[in-house]
Amino acid sequence: MSDPLKLTRYTGNPILLPSSNVWETDNVFNAAIVRHQGLVYMLYRAQGLDRISRIGCALSTDGHHFNRLHEPVLVPETEFEEFGVEDPRITELDGVFYMLYTAYSSHGTRVALARSENLIVWERLGIVLPDENNKDAVLFPEKINGRYAMFHRRMPDIWLAYSDDLLHWTAHQNIMQPRPGLWDSQRIGAGGPVFKTEAGWLNFYHGFAEEHMYCLGVALHDLQNPARVLKRQEEPVLCPLAPWEQWGDVPNVVFTCGGLETEDEYWIYYGGADHVMALATVSKNDVRTWLGN
Repeated sequence: MSDPLKLTRYTGNPILLPSSNVWETDNVFNAAIVRHQGLVYMLYRAQGLDRISRIGCALSTDGHHFNRLHEPVLVPETEFEEFGVEDPRITELDGVFYMLYTAYSSHGTRVALARSENLIVWERLGIVLPDENNKDAVLFPEKINGRYAMFHRRMPDIWLAYSDDLLHWTAHQNIMQPRPGLWDSQRIGAGGPVFKTEAGWLNFYHGFAEEHMYCLGVALHDLQNPARVLKRQEEPVLCPLAPWEQWGDVPNVVFTCGGLETEDEYWIYYGGADHVMALATVSKNDVRTWLGN
């Protein structure tokens, strides 16, 4: 029996802090991560003194050191976004980048979709689940049996849905639930886009128990039928232990919206205490051992 899978924190954490830009003076967190044309793009949720969430962008050549744009790339514009645009997850499909994000307003929280060809200029495509409070939505990196696939969250579970056009979603299935007595006993939600392995889709997700400490966990889903959870670790892979994870705008939070696959590792980028961005990694050898390969 293999040891539990664990993420290792990057020694240079945190990798992105609030700045003097008025729209991001308070918090920068919960970022989507994309590699494009030799650069790593971090599209992060930012808050200033007005507490309205906007999406900023920072770029890196090495995935560790980032330089940010001075203006956000997505700001609230529609009636569903009056309180902010939050927690982006970005997936590249057929050369186009699609961002699922949470639109927050007096209507509640809605899953919204936008697309871009350069990760800077975004075109809104609309609300994809218009009649319900929902969030933590993320697209799979390829079609499954000819259809687009998406994780989303109907409280308190992770759901799977399919679409032919990215806007209309059907075949909703409840596929993962909180587990009584464990670290994720109260609520769970998807992280960033899943990683494809020979054994299945590798899914780093978040959850919390009664003490409201957000941790990260890992599960493996069948390649042809992601509703089948092949393996789900009982222990978390990362919990708030570092100062920037325990103290911030919301204490005791690690929360991921995306990561990168390198030749030898998976890099998981995460928000710490809803205040800063950080990075943790795991080797592919450790993942293969965990998978039993």
